[in-house]
Amino acid sequence: MKTILILRHAKSDWSDPNLDDFDRPLNKRGLSDAPRMGKVLLSAEQIPDRIISSPARRAKQTAKLVAEACNYKGSIQWEDAFYGAGSADLIAALKQLPLEVNMCMLIGHNPTMEETVASLCTTSAGISPWGNVDGSDFSIIMPTSGLACLQVDIDDWADLKPGIAILKWFIIPRLIKTIQ
Repeated sequence: MKTILILRHAKSDWSDPNLDDFDRPLNKRGLSDAPRMGKVLLSAEQIPDRIISSPARRAKQTAKLVAEACNYKGSIQWEDAFYGAGSADLIAALKQLPLEVNMCMLIGHNPTMEETVASLCTTSAGISPWGNVDGSDFSIIMPTSGLACLQVDIDDWADLKPGIAILKWFIIPRLIKTIQ
């Protein structure tokens, strides 16, 4: 059994119109939401074995803050392809993981994060692991710092393919703030 954590980067700062998109940092809310999501992982004992992130500044900041808050001990893998990537690129990165990695977190950008969740949870024929569902009906809206946990019944990451994941849970910072 493998677990995939898919996290959209935290809220970014748009105040400087001269910055390239790649260089936009987190804003105040993003700087507080990212560690909040890491603390959720720590509380739930869902510490990833590997974190792979887009190298864009806002994604990097998110990855570092989440990693610190959840006591992640490994190094973060910066994947250039994750900036401007499609879901196929993220799935390809997962398929390259070594067997000993049981839980991997991907950090990146929308719409790719939403598309990756939808792709892993439905096949091209539109059939999900929980029944005969038209894939066009399955979608997820991931606000900034939205975190999805998918479970996949495989032993080898190379066996990962669309339609075999189950969405176990999904959480957003606003919900955490409400229950704290």
